[in-house]
Amino acid sequence: MVDSAKNISKKSKSSFYYAFNLLPEEKREAMNTVYAFCRKTDDIVDENFDSTDLKYEKLRKWRIEFEKSFSGHSDYVLLNKLGTTISKFNIPLDPFFELIKGMEMDLQKDRYKSFDDLQLYCYRVASTVGLICIEIFGYKHTSTKQFAVDLGIALQLTNILRDISKDAKNGRIYLPQDDLNKFNYSESDLFSLNYNNNFRELMIYQTSRAKMYFDSATSHLNLEDKKTMFAARAMQHIYYKILEKIIDKNYDVYNNEIKVNKIEKVGIALGVWAKYNLVY
Repeated sequence: MVDSAKNISKKSKSSFYYAFNLLPEEKREAMNTVYAFCRKTDDIVDENFDSTDLKYEKLRKWRIEFEKSFSGHSDYVLLNKLGTTISKFNIPLDPFFELIKGMEMDLQKDRYKSFDDLQLYCYRVASTVGLICIEIFGYKHTSTKQFAVDLGIALQLTNILRDISKDAKNGRIYLPQDDLNKFNYSESDLFSLNYNNNFRELMIYQTSRAKMYFDSATSHLNLEDKKTMFAARAMQHIYYKILEKIIDKNYDVYNNEIKVNKIEKVGIALGVWAKYNLVY
């Protein structure tokens, strides 16, 4: 089962894999299991051609199986492994249920009117994962919970900016409608991938917001918790690098592939690990 969860993480080529691969074995296995759960939950919504009603039904059954895992009686080995992980690290259940609600939001809407609406989505699909992870990493200060919340929002906002064109091709616009209107950039502009000055101004505004959440996350991380949070900090640095690459390309995410390559990810993860394990 551990190998299966690990392979899900590794094959996805996710920044997650490079960030937590240097964790102690017990925590690394726990993170592989959590990540596999997140991927499988996301796949129900994103990676098949089922009808919306069928996806809702699959999510409903997945939630039931998740609840059965608390006593080790799920039909899914992965979920039973997750149940053991939750018990071992005393992880609150609410973030898992909120994550599933976040996936349901992707079935309910493909537009977000205001940033408040988008912020709730980001909390549910990303901050919840952070709140789960910090229980595995271990922390002393309650402010670390706010670190996890703000970092999750920062990471998801960065994802959204990087994937604007991909989401548009799937009929989705995550940028708040209020912001599009503010910068006089229409949905038709976005769907036609119209790179103009209005789009650049819109992107400057969006990247500034993401930076604000990165900064807020950092401000809530107490010095005593930095060592145990090195994997989260590695994620923070990797995604901030994505944000920098967007800016370096003059915000043209339509005509440039924005990515941090494997060597860069490994270098960042090793650098953060060394800083918090060899200095503190």
